[in-house]
Amino acid sequence: MWLADKWKDFELIDCSKGEKLERWGKEILVRPDPQAIWDTPRVHKGWQRPSAKYTRSSKGGGSWEKTKLPESWQVRYGDMTFNVKPMNFKHTGLFPEQSSNWDYIIDKIRAAGREINVLNLFAYTGAATVAAAYAGASVCHVDAAKGMVAWAKENAKSSGLSDRPIRWIVDDCVKYVEREIRRGKRYDAIIMDPPSYGRGPSGEIWKLEQNLYPFVKLCEGVLSEDPLFVIINSYTTGISPSTLTYISESVFTKRFGGKSRSEELGIPVTMSGLNLPCGASCRWER
Repeated sequence: MWLADKWKDFELIDCSKGEKLERWGKEILVRPDPQAIWDTPRVHKGWQRPSAKYTRSSKGGGSWEKTKLPESWQVRYGDMTFNVKPMNFKHTGLFPEQSSNWDYIIDKIRAAGREINVLNLFAYTGAATVAAAYAGASVCHVDAAKGMVAWAKENAKSSGLSDRPIRWIVDDCVKYVEREIRRGKRYDAIIMDPPSYGRGPSGEIWKLEQNLYPFVKLCEGVLSEDPLFVIINSYTTGISPSTLTYISESVFTKRFGGKSRSEELGIPVTMSGLNLPCGASCRWER
């Protein structure tokens, strides 16, 4: 398991009965988590007096119950600063378990000893984009949601990276990669965080189980002849780390050599001393 264990502005205090108790800076949040199926005692006082709690509705979706939560605030990870706020569907705009990947991205780019051009697909609010730019890479940030790209720009600005070579693209990721291949554009590293399910701008249906392998195979065509790494993230239930390794080995290792390694992503739980699993990630490197 790759652990997100270097945080200071985020803490997973406890988790139990399908929910988790978190500290984001000074704010205490309670959010649903389907992995926390255990019924352990809730002794931390934060369970009774959180800044906000997200409660699911029996009709679908859910809502935030807020007591003293600001509309938005900032958390830092190392020298990077991210803007967070409560969103629909329980999210805050940041996935703290991904910090182990941010560390990997920074280390690989800095150790490369050459200019690195990164393509970040399904890039959301841009934490990986910020990490790559912070390490000195040129980045192309692609997401189909205009609001998420605007949020990512704010994260780059808050991290003091507004002047870095980042291209901000609002587009369907599949169509964008197809166009980049036709244009002869190549990248030294790819990061992808595809959704379990989604719809494209023209109503195209995306299902990870059906579309991930064809998409990864497509992305092979936009890699340079000397690629540095590829990261594939998955939060889809039933897609194991070994599945990601199989796909990555079948595409990237088959063509370029190198190796793939996949692990669960996890966050340490303060109260128990155990680790909460939070999806899976695969890293291929030359």
